[in-house]
Amino acid sequence: MNVLSADSPVYNPPLEPWVTIRHRDRDILVLDKPSGLLSVPGKHPALKDSLATRVQRDFPQAQMINRLDKDTSGLVLMSLNRKAHAAIAAQFEGRTTKKSYVAVVWGIMEEDEGLIDLPLAIDPDNKPRHRVDHEGGKLAQTRWQVIERGSDRTRVRLFPLTGRTHQLRVHMKAIGHVILGDEFYAEGEALAASDRLLLHAEELSFRHPDGSDVTFTAPCPF
Repeated sequence: MNVLSADSPVYNPPLEPWVTIRHRDRDILVLDKPSGLLSVPGKHPALKDSLATRVQRDFPQAQMINRLDKDTSGLVLMSLNRKAHAAIAAQFEGRTTKKSYVAVVWGIMEEDEGLIDLPLAIDPDNKPRHRVDHEGGKLAQTRWQVIERGSDRTRVRLFPLTGRTHQLRVHMKAIGHVILGDEFYAEGEALAASDRLLLHAEELSFRHPDGSDVTFTAPCPF
């Protein structure tokens, strides 16, 4: 199990591809982060390697706009100037961006689509894990649609309407369909079913700093 801790981090980020740029212009970089790579460096010296530090070797002015969990792959945005950063960060803050993920979850989902509306909070006894917390949790909503059903699993598209830490992972577990390969939330067969977390940020739409509406995609690797 490749779990990070402050005392003895175990971290073996992928080296190939080093950085995948899906789009570049004068304002932004659209990157495709692999599973297993931190979005930004951790506090421990062993956790220095990250998407941000790799990109900043060639683009020292680049700043992270959104982040993904280490084990989640897919689209990450970095700004190349302050104006662009402010313009796009405000859209994430205001929840006007549109994001969709692909995941493979344990079990057969009977309905074709649905909405998960469960508040989330840090699990104080199991950091950095999060949990459903109806008393102290923050609003968290995820819309889902079934893509394909297999013999013991379901491929789904997930649309986070809010952006809480571990939101998709905790929400899917909460409805009985944990994401395969999830080191934090899956157990037994669901954990052993994949050597990586089967969660990928596939599509992202927002208003570009030049005023145009743009959509970027990163093909799902699983």
